Amino acid sequence: MPFEDLGFAQVDHHRSIRRGFPEVVFGQGKTPEQIASICERIVSQSGKVIVTRASSEAYESVLEKTPNAHYDELARVITAEQEGQNEEKLPGMLVACAGTSDLPVALEACITGEMMGCEVTRMFDVGVAGIHRLFDKLDVLTGAKVIVAVAGMEGALPSVIGGLVDAPIIAVPTSIGYGTSFNGLTALLAMLNSCSPGIGVVNIDNGFGAGYLAANILSSNKS
Repeated sequence: MPFEDLGFAQVDHHRSIRRGFPEVVFGQGKTPEQIASICERIVSQSGKVIVTRASSEAYESVLEKTPNAHYDELARVITAEQEGQNEEKLPGMLVACAGTSDLPVALEACITGEMMGCEVTRMFDVGVAGIHRLFDKLDVLTGAKVIVAVAGMEGALPSVIGGLVDAPIIAVPTSIGYGTSFNGLTALLAMLNSCSPGIGVVNIDNGFGAGYLAANILSSNKS
């Protein structure tokens, strides 16, 4: 199986064959120079790359070797694609978040889905403290084929959405909240104990994991 030894990293060029998408780089803990070198090799072999948990310093280093890279500062995500990679987008993915404070995680999910070939509808700040905002978009919700629901605090949003739609829901707890939110543990446990069927839960703040799974669900059902 093809991989490339950079000394500090074993770049998995076989990932796109096995999983349908190139290796995604977790930027936290890596130096800007390491991230730049890894990105250059992945783009040269696979045509596109995503870096999560990336700093602006890492982005500056990536630009030196991959000039067409882009950076979303709020999501902390670097992306790059070779020209000619713009395939037809699969419709049906929706990302909803409870509050504006959840945006970094929600945007990570959106960008991941878009890079994996999905058309992503964004629905932000529709939490249960003002549930009329969610009901106002009920037609959009019910039209989705897969939903990523992002929430901190008590983590109620996925359960509410689960009672309204027939699409699979990927719940993402965030570390947003006061003391007894325990950095997202309260939201995580609430989502795991949801009474609404059809909900899967990813790790705290893991917008990438949710977006990746949602894209896989869409692509597996495109026929």
